[in-house]
Amino acid sequence: MDPNPSTPPESGPAAPGRIVLAATPIGNTGDASARLVELLGTADIVAAEDTRRLHRLVQSLGVTVAGRVISYHEHNEATKTAELLDQVRTGSTLVMVTDAGMPSVSDPGFRLVEGAVAAGLTVTAVPGPSAVLTALALSGLPTDRFCFEGFLPRKSGERASRLADLAGERRTMVFFEAPHRLEAMLRALRERFGPERPIAVCRELTKTYEEVIRGSLGELLQWAEDTEVRGEIAVVLGGAPEQAAGTPEDHVAAVNELVAQGIRLKEAVAAVADDVRVSKRELYSAVLAAR
Repeated sequence: MDPNPSTPPESGPAAPGRIVLAATPIGNTGDASARLVELLGTADIVAAEDTRRLHRLVQSLGVTVAGRVISYHEHNEATKTAELLDQVRTGSTLVMVTDAGMPSVSDPGFRLVEGAVAAGLTVTAVPGPSAVLTALALSGLPTDRFCFEGFLPRKSGERASRLADLAGERRTMVFFEAPHRLEAMLRALRERFGPERPIAVCRELTKTYEEVIRGSLGELLQWAEDTEVRGEIAVVLGGAPEQAAGTPEDHVAAVNELVAQGIRLKEAVAAVADDVRVSKRELYSAVLAAR
C-alpha cells in the first residue's frame, strides 16, 4: 500500500463562459445559419426577446433547446442583466436572440453587451440577416456611406427636431417605422427635405410579399396616402445634395421656418448652417438683424 497516496487537486473556480449575439431571420426562416441552429441546441442559456417567437423559430428549424430559456426584453433588461452576467461568470454560454435580425441593433442586447464589456467577459456574434443592410442594398440609393436612425420620435415636435439635426446629412439614411405611422413619417420627411428627395420604402423584406417602392418623397407620400400599408417597414432616404453656400441672409427664411415648427433658434441656426455650409455666427446675426 502506498504510504503517501496522492491527494486529488482542489477544483478551482469555473472558467468564465461567453455571450453570443445571434442574428435570427428577418422573415424567411431559410436564412437561419448553421451556427445559429447549433447554438440554440447547445447553449446553457437562451435569452429571448419573445419566448413565444423563439418557440416558433426552433419548431420551424427542428431544433430542441437544451438550455434554460429566459425572457429578456426592453422592459426587464435593467433587472435581468446582472443575473445573466453572473451566469456567464460561472461558465455558462449565453445566446441572445431577438425577434428578428441582430440583437442590440434597435433591439434588446445593448445593456448586456455593455455590462459584459465592463466585466471583462467574452462577447462574440453569429452574424446573419439584417433589415438595415437588406433595405439599404435594395433601395437603389448610394451605399458607400450611410447611417442608421432607427425609429423617429412619435411626437411631432421631437420628430421635427430630430429631422432638423439631419438637415445636412449627406449619407444615405435608414429608418424603421410602423405601417400605421408611415404616412405621417413620410409627410414629415417631405416637409423637411422637400418632395424631390429620393427615397425607398421596403416592406416585408425576405417574406412572401416583399415589396420595395422607390421614387421621390412626393411620390411615395402619395402612394402611402392611397395604400393600406401593412407589414414591417424599413425606409431608406437619400442624403442631402451638395449646395452652394450663398450668403447668410439667403438662409434666414429657412431658419425661421424651423423656428415656426417649434425648434429653438440656436438649434435651427445650427441645422441650417450645417446644411448650407455657412457660418453659424454670421447666420445667427443675420436672423437677428432681419427681425
